[in-house]
Amino acid sequence: MTRFTLSFAALAVAALIAGCGDKPQQNGDQVVFIGQVSPLTGPQAHLGKDNENGARLALDEINAAGFTLGGKKVVLEMKSEDDAADPKTATTVAQKLVDEGVAGVIGHLNSGSTIPASRIYSEGGIPQISPSATAVAYTASGYKTAFRVMTNDAQQGSVLGNFAATQLGAKKVAIIDDRTAYGQGLADEVEKAAKAAGAEVVAREYTSDRATDFMAILTSIKGKAPDLVFFGGMDPQAAPMAKQMKQLGMGAQFLSGDGTQTPKFIELAGADAEGVIASNPGLPLDVMPGGAAFKTKFEAKYGKIQNYAPYAYDAMYVLTEAMKRAGSSDPAKYLAELPKTDHQGVTGRVRFDAKGDITGGAVTLYKVKDGKWVTLETVSSPQ
Repeated sequence: MTRFTLSFAALAVAALIAGCGDKPQQNGDQVVFIGQVSPLTGPQAHLGKDNENGARLALDEINAAGFTLGGKKVVLEMKSEDDAADPKTATTVAQKLVDEGVAGVIGHLNSGSTIPASRIYSEGGIPQISPSATAVAYTASGYKTAFRVMTNDAQQGSVLGNFAATQLGAKKVAIIDDRTAYGQGLADEVEKAAKAAGAEVVAREYTSDRATDFMAILTSIKGKAPDLVFFGGMDPQAAPMAKQMKQLGMGAQFLSGDGTQTPKFIELAGADAEGVIASNPGLPLDVMPGGAAFKTKFEAKYGKIQNYAPYAYDAMYVLTEAMKRAGSSDPAKYLAELPKTDHQGVTGRVRFDAKGDITGGAVTLYKVKDGKWVTLETVSSPQ
């Protein structure tokens, strides 16, 4: 028998033993793996790293405080995966995490990735908490493993559409979306609310989440003389869109959702960001119960918060607290504890309804003024 054959045989035996239920050990302590999935490459990587860092900050704190299950010390380790904001990649990495035996998942970032991945986690019985997927369809699937710690687009879109017509006085509205589950879903809700509030939707156009040239779409829209243009999508598209609106001499108000309400949007759009209005589910960071303390410790370690990091941080605590209540990291045992969540987090009080949506969420509207996002108003739903 050759040395290679012996090595292969040894590996096969090791794999067999590992498959018999033995838990990984670190200095004698049980190791529990938690997945994190977000776009870590591509145009949305700044948002993906933000989620990853928020989850990691919480995990590091939990480990430092000493995490025990059933009286035994446990070490948490994060398996972070890149889905590149692509639905097909999302299902591939979701299956990988299930196969690797993670106890739970924080993610995905985008609704378009979260929704197809949620089926994989449901089939594997793995709890999933998204910090940032807002599309209504995510929790409408009925999967018992699917949760989110951010207000969904039914409320966000309603607030945006109503705000456009009643607060901004828009009579004629043009709507563009990026044809993702998030962008299109939010745009649909905005259209319904704007019409209900008395505005006329004079154009409904679409692009992609990879496009950067919107001149043809905007030229067509300009001819219809809208008072306001709403875009459902993310900051890599919102920034050039805002710039091209100015190049075309369009005086319409530019309005968007949480995908645009980031520091990166201002960086990319430069002076053309001025006056843009966008919403974000949740409270402003400086109003969040734990916002100031979170900002200090996060930015000392990772730099400027882009958007969803506080929600990823809370999601990690919610997941691990459910394990603690169950006394186990076995998904089959602690999943039943997640619907009972009542966690006072950085972002506010986290409780779930029967679908896995957060209850008592809020939506805040912001405007770019002097190169910074400033708060206009917060609309809260009843607790």
